[in-house]
Amino acid sequence: MKVLIMAGGYATRLWPITKDNPKALLPVGEKTILDYIMEKVNELGLEAYISTNRFFEAHFKSYAEKYGVGLIVEDTLHEEEKLGTIGAMKKALDELGLDDYLVIAGDNLFSFSLSDFLRAYDGKTLIAVYDVGDLELAKRYGVVVLEGDRVVSFQEKPAQPQFTLISTGVYVFPERVMERIDEYLSNGNRDSPGYFLQWLLEKGEPIKAYRFSDYWYDIGSADSYLEALKTLLKESHIEEIQISPYSKIIPPVVIKRGTKILGRSIIGPYAYIGEECVIENSDVSDSIIFRRTVIRGSTIWRSIIDEKCEIRNLELRKSLVGGHAKIQRGE
Repeated sequence: MKVLIMAGGYATRLWPITKDNPKALLPVGEKTILDYIMEKVNELGLEAYISTNRFFEAHFKSYAEKYGVGLIVEDTLHEEEKLGTIGAMKKALDELGLDDYLVIAGDNLFSFSLSDFLRAYDGKTLIAVYDVGDLELAKRYGVVVLEGDRVVSFQEKPAQPQFTLISTGVYVFPERVMERIDEYLSNGNRDSPGYFLQWLLEKGEPIKAYRFSDYWYDIGSADSYLEALKTLLKESHIEEIQISPYSKIIPPVVIKRGTKILGRSIIGPYAYIGEECVIENSDVSDSIIFRRTVIRGSTIWRSIIDEKCEIRNLELRKSLVGGHAKIQRGE
């Protein structure tokens, strides 16, 4: 069995913060999304690969070296050129050969152990399923109906879902199923795992489900990104910083080296502050602030602010601010 981590998307739903940075490498507390995934993968002792695109290849090289995994690079530089997940799986198959594959979406944070997941594998396609508990939310995913652990119905992104149990981005595809990818794509089917699973079920291929609870985050929106931070950030990580005696830190927070917390500022809870930021007379909570951003006289809540921004005399709530932006009220 081989492990394939899918990180070839351009994450347009999180633009502008992912315009120049791959989503899998976004920080969630002290680690990146990919770090959380790789920690689980490393427990397996299996040959592993990251599938990405030419545009983000350089970003992943150091991670591939750090974790001792290979890179599969599709030759695309723009969203409109990119392969879908099934097309990227075919490229990996062409390079690595037929095998059973554990396929993991690179923007997924999940609570279960991959070792436990693989113990449930018995040669049939296996998918991880999670109850999102909301019919409106279920519309975004593949909705699953089970009899025991057997999938009896699969509907990708239904307009009117009847159930809230959905397929997440972790799968095991046996060799005989990987062999059918050419057939699936050559017949003009949609290049998406959900539609591939739906097609497999219609073709009589058995699919098993591994059901888990606790947490699962598909980092596809600012809200899910911030919720993941709140779940996974358990304790503070504060590097070498300058902090005013009149400022206060409410844990848990991550504050990276070189940052200055000045005046009467309150940082936290659930704040990530990148390297060399300046926060002066400001309150920042439930937010992610990327490196070299300056915030003065402002309140930031449930917001994501990209690198090298300047925010002055503002109250930002549920905002997503692109890199190098300068926003202020008054002089």
